[in-house]
Amino acid sequence: MTPNAKPSEHLSVLATVDPVAQAPGAVSTGWVSIKNHFAVLALIDVGVFGAVATVDAKLQQAQDNAGTGVKDITGKAITQLIAAGGNNRQAMINAKVADLDTEGAFSFVRLTVTVGTAATQLSAALIGAYPRYEDGALFNQVGVAQIV
Repeated sequence: MTPNAKPSEHLSVLATVDPVAQAPGAVSTGWVSIKNHFAVLALIDVGVFGAVATVDAKLQQAQDNAGTGVKDITGKAITQLIAAGGNNRQAMINAKVADLDTEGAFSFVRLTVTVGTAATQLSAALIGAYPRYEDGALFNQVGVAQIV
C-alpha cells in the first residue's frame, strides 16, 4: 500500500458505457488491453428499471482489439438484477490477469451489459487497477476530462 499516492495513480478509466436508457439487448464497451494493469474492475450502475426489466453483466476476453476468439471469462458475471429488487443499484465484477486464458493468447477484455424485457437506465465503466509501470492516469480513455 502506498498511502501517499493518489487513487487516480492506481486506477484508469479504460472504457465506459455512457449513461443511457438502454433498450432490451446487449451493449458492450470496446475491447481494451489488460497488459498495462494487474487487474480490472467492472462497475455497473443501474438507475430506473423498466417494468419487469432485468440486467445481466459479464466480462469477456479476446485475443485482440477486434474481438478475435471472444469468450466469457469464467466466473465473471453478476447474478441477474431485476426490477422487483428496486431502482438505483450497482454491481461490481473483479478480474485479474490470471483469470484470462493467457495460454490461448487472450489479453483483451470488455464488459457486456444485457437488458431484458424493458428499457432501463444504466451506465458502466471498466476500470484498470494496479498499473504495471506507469501512473494509472496515463491509460485513461479520452473521455476523462479532469483529474483533481
